[in-house]
Amino acid sequence: MTYRFDTITGTLERGVLFATLDNPPCNVMTLQVMSDLTELGRKIATDDSVRVLVLQSLDPEFFVVHFDTLVVIQKSIEGLPKRSRELSPLQAMCAVLRDNPKPSLVKIAGRAGGGGSELASSCDMRFGVRGKTLLNQMEVPLGLLPGASGSQNLPRLMGRGRALEVILGGDDLDAETAERWGYLNRIFDTVEEMNSFVDTLAFRIAKWPPHAVALAKESVGNIDLPWRQGLLEEQLLAAHAVRDPATKRLLRKFMELGAHTRDGEACMGALLIKVAEALATESETKNKDHIP
Repeated sequence: MTYRFDTITGTLERGVLFATLDNPPCNVMTLQVMSDLTELGRKIATDDSVRVLVLQSLDPEFFVVHFDTLVVIQKSIEGLPKRSRELSPLQAMCAVLRDNPKPSLVKIAGRAGGGGSELASSCDMRFGVRGKTLLNQMEVPLGLLPGASGSQNLPRLMGRGRALEVILGGDDLDAETAERWGYLNRIFDTVEEMNSFVDTLAFRIAKWPPHAVALAKESVGNIDLPWRQGLLEEQLLAAHAVRDPATKRLLRKFMELGAHTRDGEACMGALLIKVAEALATESETKNKDHIP
């Protein structure tokens, strides 16, 4: 299956949708890019064939840079601003990925700036390349604010002081610092190493039961709640998870293949893959047996 938009092409492989951005000459966040990303997020949220989203750029030097400057210059602005009850289109674009039940992984092989950085920081995991990945929030030096969620995402990722250094400094943040400060999950020596790791991780997550993945995302998203309230929400979501019919099947197969044994417990990562693949094989066989 292929997702096609004006600026994004998505290819589905084993439950992972690889969505590639392409808006020459340098992937400016135009209104069309914003619209395509918003529609992409909405579509994958209800598409059961998509289990994981990987966002990447066709241009190795640019992920997505800032929002279209011409749109801001040409916008007619009159009177005093009023507090809105709705998210702006840019904020909504970021929110549709942040709040999506499908996990999102971002490959930042080159530069991500302004709205592109805010897009990446709204996704679940970010990966970069040493000596190539650069991040920048250029809004304040231009008299603006990072208003597509940057002022909210960055303090949550790297802390208030470091977020202010990035936002007020307006300078490039290199991959090593971005990883150390918590913006990037990991960095790699080459783009090929990054691609290999991210693809492997995405395919691994795609093997897990979708209900558990979505509930885990929702529970982690409650980190901004007071601690006790977050625990109560965690308890409720965990109760939903254990009631899904797939859970008992997984647990029985888990026991069958080595849980509670020294050998099985010593290789937990590999055991979980064996469980998922064994149940998938059984399901395929059962479906074939029922074909008229």
